Amino acid sequence: MKCHFIINPVAGKQDSSKTLVPEIKRAAAVCGIAEADLTIQLTNRPAHAHYLALETVKAAAEHDEEIFIYAAGGDGTFNEVLTGAMNYKKAAVGLLPYGSGNDFLRSFGTREEFCDIEDQLRGSVKEIDMIKTQRGYAAAICSAGLDAKVAYGIPKFRRIPLCGGSMAYKLSIAEVLMGKKATKLHINIDGKEFERSCLLVAVCNGHAYGGGFMAAPESKLDDGVLDVMVVKEISLPKIAKVLPLYQAGKHFKNGQIVPELRNVVEYFPAHNVKIHPVNASQDMIVNVDGECGPDKELSAEIVPLSARIILPKKVFVRQ
Repeated sequence: MKCHFIINPVAGKQDSSKTLVPEIKRAAAVCGIAEADLTIQLTNRPAHAHYLALETVKAAAEHDEEIFIYAAGGDGTFNEVLTGAMNYKKAAVGLLPYGSGNDFLRSFGTREEFCDIEDQLRGSVKEIDMIKTQRGYAAAICSAGLDAKVAYGIPKFRRIPLCGGSMAYKLSIAEVLMGKKATKLHINIDGKEFERSCLLVAVCNGHAYGGGFMAAPESKLDDGVLDVMVVKEISLPKIAKVLPLYQAGKHFKNGQIVPELRNVVEYFPAHNVKIHPVNASQDMIVNVDGECGPDKELSAEIVPLSARIILPKKVFVRQ
């Protein structure tokens, strides 16, 4: 088995490559992986991980080889590698969580479990669904509304001296809450159309996004269904009460919204979702697995069992 590691040295708070490269080599030796079957590359620009994954699977395809590719970084790096490799059916992608959010793994286990390189190298393959959007593929969650606005605003606050990740996040929340919070959206779910004045709409394949917000705590990445959460327009004091419940995943239990929040949050299982502002001249901020930007719409379609991931041995056995 060929093993290839793609490391994003700027993911997270510090360059992890200096310690990670020797750790990978040590773990590979323990697991009996020959030096000739192990390769390690570092990214040096945006979208470089996607390019490296594409080149890696092209080389593997020439020899009809199976290959494990590990993305060391955050969810953005993982998404780039996964989408770069997903069309080669003998490739599988693992995640070493060295980013700031690492929400994808919350659907399966803990950061500590996924940082166990030896267990990763002994891991097994699981097929998962993907979300096809107009902005590319996503593995976990797409959204539009307040949450995407917050994520979109974080980078400008990070440029402020001594303003780290958590402070930038809090400042972005404050800015969004001081502005217009809700948008009137036209929503189409599997052909059923309606309008809502919404704080946000989350289209979920995985459990979490936004650094641990458990939007869909019971979602399954291999069931061929998207879990759509629609949070209606509410007052600022009510946002302060609802937001912690939404973050903890306490808004949803046993396949339905909890009774005390049914006037605030709606749930829809779906295969195809299309969302756009009722005001056609208005843009909205769209989030696709943490990559955010203005757009006229969000279209999302489930693509069943279209990607292969690697789960660490202990995590896979627990599934």
